[in-house]
Amino acid sequence: MTSSRTAAKAARPAFVCDACGFQPPKWLGRCTECGEWGSVVESTVSTPLGSGRVVSSRMPAEPARPIAQISAAPAKAVPTNVGELDRVLGGGLVPGAVVLLAGEPGVGKSTLLLDVAQQWAAGAGTPSLVVSGEESVSQVRLRAERLGALHDKLFLASESDLGAVLGHLDAVKPGLLIVDSVQTISAPGTEGVSGGVTQVRAVTAALVGVAKERGIATVLVGHVTKDGQVAGPRVLEHLVDVVLHFEGDKHSSLRLVRGVKNRYGAADEVGCFEMNESGITSLADPSGLFLTRYNEPVPGTCVTVAMEGRRALVTEVQALIGAEVQGSPRRTVSGLDSARLAMVLAVLERRTKQLKLYNREVFAATVGGIRLIEPSADLAMALAVASGGLDLAMAPHLVAIGEVGLTGEIRRVGAVGRRLAEAARLGFKAALVPPGCAPEAPRGIEVIEVGDLRSALQSAARVSAAHGGDRK
Repeated sequence: MTSSRTAAKAARPAFVCDACGFQPPKWLGRCTECGEWGSVVESTVSTPLGSGRVVSSRMPAEPARPIAQISAAPAKAVPTNVGELDRVLGGGLVPGAVVLLAGEPGVGKSTLLLDVAQQWAAGAGTPSLVVSGEESVSQVRLRAERLGALHDKLFLASESDLGAVLGHLDAVKPGLLIVDSVQTISAPGTEGVSGGVTQVRAVTAALVGVAKERGIATVLVGHVTKDGQVAGPRVLEHLVDVVLHFEGDKHSSLRLVRGVKNRYGAADEVGCFEMNESGITSLADPSGLFLTRYNEPVPGTCVTVAMEGRRALVTEVQALIGAEVQGSPRRTVSGLDSARLAMVLAVLERRTKQLKLYNREVFAATVGGIRLIEPSADLAMALAVASGGLDLAMAPHLVAIGEVGLTGEIRRVGAVGRRLAEAARLGFKAALVPPGCAPEAPRGIEVIEVGDLRSALQSAARVSAAHGGDRK
C-alpha cells in the first residue's frame, strides 16, 4: 500500500520555469521567482522520488593542459569590415562565437546583417550563409540587390526547421551563419510551438553547440518584448557569447548598436549607423547629426557632450518657453527625461531668482533623435531653458557639462576629460564643467569651473558676450 502511494506521488507532473529554472509545486501563470508570464511549463523529465543518482567519472575527450601551452589563435577575432559593428564586438567576430542581435521589428536588423554577410564573403575567405525564417530567398535577394550585397560566396536559404538548417551547414560549410530569426526556427522532437520558450531554448542550445564544434561565427536575430527586453527565456542570453541591442527611431535615420554582454571585449561600447535609401552605413563621427548650424546665435539652445558607452557625442539641447497659462502648464520633452526636466525647472526658478516658470509652458528636445538620460545633461538643459526664458543667445562655441543638484550646486560627472577632448576636436572654444574634475584641459578650449547654477549662468553670459552672443 505504501509503495503504491509512493509511486503515485512520484508520477505527479513536475513543473519548471523556463526563464529561471524555479520548480513550483503546481502550474502557475506567472513565475513567483522571476516574475515572467507564461514561462512555467510541465517538465518532460521526471526522477522517481528517493532514487539517488550517482555520476561516475570517465576519460575526458581532451586532457587539461597548462594555460601557458594553450594557443589563443583560434579565439582571434575576424573583422567584418563594418567598422562600427567591429567596434562594438571588440575587433570582429570570433570563430565559434554566438552573437544575439535583438531589436524592434523594422529597425534595420536584417539590412545590417545582410551587409555583414556580404562583407564577410568578400573579405574573410569563407562563405557566409543567411537563413531566413521570415522571408523567402527571392525577397532577400531583392533587398541584397538594392543594397549592392551580391557575392558568389553569399548563400541564402529560407528554412524554419532546425534539421534543414544543419543540413545547409553541411553543404555550404560557411564561416559565418546568420539566422533571422531564432524565434522562427523549430526543433523536431521538442514540445511547444515555434517561438515558444521551450523551442527557442532548444534551437539556441543546438546552434551554439554546432558553432562551437565547427568554429562557425553565428549571429542570431532575436525579437524584443514591449518593454524592450529580449524575447524568450532569460537563459537565452546566458547561452550566447555576445548580446547586442539594435536601437533606433523609425522616424530618424540614426541607429545604435549597443553592447549588453561581450565575452571578447568591452560590454559598454556603442556603434552608430545611419539608415538611408541605399542601406545602412557606419558613422565613425556621428556628432554632426546632433548639432544644428545657425547663421547667427539663437536663444533657447545649449550644447553638451553625452557619453554613449565609451563614446563621447556632442549633442545640442533645445528649449522653448511658451506663453503664460492658467492651471497646470505643459512640460513636454523629446529625447530627454521628463522627471529631470521638472527638477531642473524647479531648481532654476528657486535658486536663480531670475525666471518665473511656474505658469509657463516649457518644451525641451534633443537634435537628431538621440536620447539623453544621463545627469550630465542637466546643466545644458538648465542653460537652454534660461537662454529661452531670458531671450539670451548662448555662444555657439560653448559646451556645458554637469549634474544639477536640488540646492543648485553643479555636481561632478564621469569621463570629463574624454568629453572635453571631443568638444575641442570639433572646434568648441569654452566649456562649463563642475569644479575639480578637469585638471588638464585639452589644447584650444577654455575650461571654466562653475560651482552652482547662478555662477554657471553668469559665466555663460560672459562667454556669450565675448564670443558674439547678444541679446535679442
